[in-house]
Amino acid sequence: MIKLIADSTCDLSDEWIEKYDIGIAPLTIRIEEKDYRDRIDITPNEFFAKLEGLSKHPTTAMPSPSYFLELFESAVEKGYSEILCICMSSGTSGSYQSAEIAKNMFFEIEKYKDFPLHVVDSKSMSHGSGWMIIKCIKLMEKGFTFDELVDFCETYKTHIKHFLSVDDLNHLLRSGRLTNGSAFIGKLLKIKPIMSMRDGKGAIVAKERGRKNVLDHYVKEYNARVDEELSDFVIIGYTSDYQYAQNLELKMRNETSFKGEIYLMQMGVSVGTHVGLGGLSMFFLEKDRKHDGLLVNELNQINEKRKKLIDKIRKSD
Repeated sequence: MIKLIADSTCDLSDEWIEKYDIGIAPLTIRIEEKDYRDRIDITPNEFFAKLEGLSKHPTTAMPSPSYFLELFESAVEKGYSEILCICMSSGTSGSYQSAEIAKNMFFEIEKYKDFPLHVVDSKSMSHGSGWMIIKCIKLMEKGFTFDELVDFCETYKTHIKHFLSVDDLNHLLRSGRLTNGSAFIGKLLKIKPIMSMRDGKGAIVAKERGRKNVLDHYVKEYNARVDEELSDFVIIGYTSDYQYAQNLELKMRNETSFKGEIYLMQMGVSVGTHVGLGGLSMFFLEKDRKHDGLLVNELNQINEKRKKLIDKIRKSD
């Protein structure tokens, strides 16, 4: 029996966590000199309701190795025979390093030295690692073994495509989750930046004016990139605006051929600290790791405009 463990940035809903007994190591958020455990001492809705009124920007801290070690030992005591731990990208959080330290501590205990335990650096943020966990659950239901799950995670983790748009870059910049260069470009252009993961860190890959164009971008990129065989579900994440997420879901249903499950899930307090209000994200598996960057998307937009102009000229001749 395989035990799945993650840090709280996986942002899975309580329903998924409880139904599949997923072990969660919560990050700690410091708000106005008081510490809160993500989704335990404070809920996302409580946090977002007070975010804009805070005098000092909240900070986050990774789970301690001892917290992961307790989860590992508890899993064994409950009768699990293998443990798969999936953490947020090592480029954006220290959770993976903490879990690795805990793994080494676990193996130093004589009775656990040969226990099947693997820690995955998901190279993902938020529901990216959550997507991987849900995929593992679905594969387990199809009979996949522990070793096969490990192989899948390590093979496809860089194919989990992320898109994240934010209303305010200041949260990402202050937290260090965005480079100064990327933030400067976003502020300079006064647009809604769209981020994705690059080398395990967040980077601006596109810019759009207004929420409608953000949704258009998500759907266009989904149609161009999706691995239709392996992407049997999509996750749409949001911080404070559920209607915004519903709009994207409706657009996906109307403008793509996707017929699978679309899960709408709120981002947690740890991720919300760095994203802020009005955040919207989408996660799926892409068939190839297509290059994604601000310059590439700028050139694509120029080429699309050029093509439309040429088509119109031809029709008028």
